[in-house]
Amino acid sequence: MALKYIDIGANLTDSMYQGCYGGSTKHPADLDIVLERAWQNGLQKIIITSGCVKDVDESLELAAKDERLYTTVGAHPTRCGEFLSDPAKYYNDLRSRIKANSEKVIAVGECGLDYDRLHFCAKETQLEYFEKQLTLAEEFQLPLFLHMRNAHEDFMKILERNREKLEACGGGVVHSFTGTLEEAKSLLDFGGLYIGVNGCSLKTKENLEVVQQLPNERIMLETDCPWCGIRPTHAGHQYVSTKFPTVKKKEKWTKDALIDGRSEPCQISQVLEVIASIKQQPKEQLAEIYYQNTLDLFFKRSK
Repeated sequence: MALKYIDIGANLTDSMYQGCYGGSTKHPADLDIVLERAWQNGLQKIIITSGCVKDVDESLELAAKDERLYTTVGAHPTRCGEFLSDPAKYYNDLRSRIKANSEKVIAVGECGLDYDRLHFCAKETQLEYFEKQLTLAEEFQLPLFLHMRNAHEDFMKILERNREKLEACGGGVVHSFTGTLEEAKSLLDFGGLYIGVNGCSLKTKENLEVVQQLPNERIMLETDCPWCGIRPTHAGHQYVSTKFPTVKKKEKWTKDALIDGRSEPCQISQVLEVIASIKQQPKEQLAEIYYQNTLDLFFKRSK
């Protein structure tokens, strides 16, 4: 039986898929090839992650080309400084894009708190505009695509303070989760929240122990590509069974191979393999559960 996947977090507008790394072009643009490889490997839908207005416009343009592509709309915590020059205008820019693209926008985000990268955006700014974006989710009754790094206490305070908004929008997913088991339990006890698992969630022995104990009915799969691939140094790597042809150097690019260090949506199967191995449960059964979880949160209207 061919397994079905939905990647809930793919940064498809990243310049790496245009062959550009650090401002230098290394190979031809290959997003079309990346997507075709994804469809051939069981991806049914992909949610493009947007983290600012510019991302949103690029994501909407891309999503318009394929009925299997959708996007989020929001400001990443490290990009919340973009609100500051004209907060009302920036908010309305996000709002107008949601309103005009109801068939393609299926979540508000990526929004949240990131205290590991305060050099990109001050804590106070992150706090204010994370909370502000919850109003968008409530207005349009869209679930949240959430980001939380080293900020659990403040993150939960904002969610608790806005519980009615979370209930109105249907909840959300805390993506790329790398926190402790206690933090995971706190999120799940809140109600209505799922946890997104990718390669970064499977990096250390401690990460694996946390994921092993997450309830299956609250897990979603993602790649966070082109980031968060499962590297050979990661604790989860020993459980990966699906291998893809890969070139080490970007300049050696071919259409039939992945590039080492640049992950792709097709590698979502590897995330599933690690989870199935550490939980000692059939990957076919888990794939079905995680697929349904994703439909339940993001695709209720089109199910």
